[in-house]
Amino acid sequence: MEETPEIQPPDAEKSTSAPSDSNNQAQRDERDQVSTDPIALPAHVAGSGTLDRLVDTARDYARASTAENTNKAYAADWKHFARWCRLKGTDPLPPSPEMIGLYLTDLAAPAKGTPALSVSTIERRLSGLAWNYAQRGFSLDRKDRHIANVLAGIKRRHARPPVQKEAILPEDILAMVATLPFDLRGLRDRAILLIGFAGGLRRSEVVSLDVSKDDTPDSSGWIDVFEDGAVLTLNAKTGWREVEIGRGSSEQTCPVHALEQWLHFAKIDFGPVFTRTSRDGKRAMDERLNDKHVARLIKKTVLKSGIRAELPENERLALFSGHSLRAGLASSAEVDERFVQKQLGHASAEMTRRYQRRRDRFRVNLTKAAGL
Repeated sequence: MEETPEIQPPDAEKSTSAPSDSNNQAQRDERDQVSTDPIALPAHVAGSGTLDRLVDTARDYARASTAENTNKAYAADWKHFARWCRLKGTDPLPPSPEMIGLYLTDLAAPAKGTPALSVSTIERRLSGLAWNYAQRGFSLDRKDRHIANVLAGIKRRHARPPVQKEAILPEDILAMVATLPFDLRGLRDRAILLIGFAGGLRRSEVVSLDVSKDDTPDSSGWIDVFEDGAVLTLNAKTGWREVEIGRGSSEQTCPVHALEQWLHFAKIDFGPVFTRTSRDGKRAMDERLNDKHVARLIKKTVLKSGIRAELPENERLALFSGHSLRAGLASSAEVDERFVQKQLGHASAEMTRRYQRRRDRFRVNLTKAAGL
């Protein structure tokens, strides 16, 4: 996910009450960018080679406690809030529930024609602030009335149903892979689409796969191929889970066969499963694909395959994203809901139902069951 570019107000809008001394400003900038590594030796303990190594390792573990994209988003949240505080002539530290409540208000009802943020984005910003304060040794009380009441009012007034991406259905995925050539890139992209659809995978889960366990330190899973299918072991948002992908009814549409073809012709037997190819497309490189490639691939093949061709191109592109693969599996698999829930790695059936764009909502008729 790319970070949303920050809109920089002109210098003329800066509060006259903010410190003008350059040294003070430099100190504030340094404070805003303070390292988010909270791991350090106690002040009364002298450093040593062994302890310093342990501190560095502990910091690596601390950074790994949240996803890289989450870390980037939280860093951007703090930068935006710290700058907002400076413009208002105050300091982001220590946390002030009153100022944070005003900050949330400004996000929901900004002045001077600036577009308001969605409720979900405002909630994410607040989570980012809470996380950043914790890294700096402070505790943010989100239940404080200056925060909780303001946020409740924002939700009540501005909340809207979530905008759902269109599901890619079986006939769609077949049309999409049909647009791909049979060169090395085409084999790779065909495997990405079919594995992503059949596994109900997030785009980050697709590109994080390694051939075997512990091949690379940045992997979040690996694959095991068997006679009847493949098992993907993933370390995702909800923890470790196994995703079972059976072989299809024909080699042309089988995700496991597509995966085997890519690995064979790309000569990949170690490290990342999905990698970049050379400029001429004739050999696989060592570098792991970025998850943005999956989103771009979906949009490109949607356009080429003519899906929703009655709509303008920009509207068609806006309808589909990486989540369209997960929604497609959830909407198409004619099996008991609990199996879909397990495949997607959802903690609740309610979350799985959010991905189901078409289903028999009245298969269980409580009205008749109650005798009416």
